[in-house]
Amino acid sequence: MAFGVFMHRADSIYDDSPAERYQFPRQYLGRVGACAGDWIVYLEPTKVPQSRGYFAVAKVQQVIPDPGSPGMYLALIEPNSYLDFANPVPFSGPDGVTESGVLNDEGRISGRAQSAVRTLSPTDFSRIVTLGLDEHDEVLPRIGETIVNGFEDEQEPFTYEQERVRIEQLTSRVLRDRVFRRVVLGAYDQRCAVTGLKLINGRGRAEVEAAHIRPVEANGPDILANGIALSGTAHWMFDRGLISLDDDLAILVSRQVNDEESVRAMINRTGRALAPPRTSQRPAPQFLRWHRENCFKN
Repeated sequence: MAFGVFMHRADSIYDDSPAERYQFPRQYLGRVGACAGDWIVYLEPTKVPQSRGYFAVAKVQQVIPDPGSPGMYLALIEPNSYLDFANPVPFSGPDGVTESGVLNDEGRISGRAQSAVRTLSPTDFSRIVTLGLDEHDEVLPRIGETIVNGFEDEQEPFTYEQERVRIEQLTSRVLRDRVFRRVVLGAYDQRCAVTGLKLINGRGRAEVEAAHIRPVEANGPDILANGIALSGTAHWMFDRGLISLDDDLAILVSRQVNDEESVRAMINRTGRALAPPRTSQRPAPQFLRWHRENCFKN
C-alpha cells in the first residue's frame, strides 16, 4: 500500500466523482493499484484557472475494471472517507513545491509533476494534509465549541507512529465535523443560504451553522456538495423537513408549518437559496432529492 496523488479537474473528460470514484486508463493501473487500501490527496492541475492545488483527501477502497468503459478502470473511494481541505494547499509557494517527490536530483521540478497519478511519500502526505486541515481561523467556531487542532506540527523524520496518528485523526468525527463546518461556511461567506443574513457575534464568530443535506446518520458524506450554510432557525426547520430545496435551489415550504407567512418572511427576496460561486461547490441534486424524498413534509 502507498499514499498517492490523483489529479482531478471539475471539467474532466473522465467519469470522476471524487467522493465516490476516480476513472483512469490502463497505463496508471499499477500506480493506482498500489494505493488500494490507503489514502490519496486530490490535486487540481496548476493550469486550471484559480487552481485550488491539493484540495481533498480520501481513502481508496478498491480498484476494478470500469464495467461501462472497456480499457478503463475505477478507483472506488471508501464511503465517507473523502474530506475537503479547509485550506486548499498550493502546488508551490515562496519556499518551493509542497510535494518534494516531484523534484529531481538537481532540485528542479521533474516530468513526474505532470503525471495524473503518482505515489506520495509519507512525509509529503503528512505535510499536505497538515496544511490542508490546519485550524487557524477563529471566526468560524461557534461559542462553546472546543478548538481541537487537527494535526501537530510535522517533525522529521516521519515515523510509523506519526502515520498512525494522522490516519486516526482523518477518521475522527470531531475533526471531520469541524473541517466540514469551515469548508461550508467558507464557501458561503458565513452567510445563511436561506435568509441571506451574515451575522458575526461580539466575539467575531459567525452565527451560522453547516448543515448536512443528507445527514451523516443516513450515510451522507462530508463533502461541500452535501452541505449548506444555515442560521440556527433555518437549520432546525431544514432538519425537520419544514423547508427544503428544489434542484434549482428554489426554497420549498412545507404545508405543515403552523405560520407559513412568518416562514416565508424569513426567506431572502430571491426565493432561492444562495449558492457558492463555483458550480462544483453547490448542493448536488442527488442530495437535494434525498432530502425532499426522506425529510421534507410536503
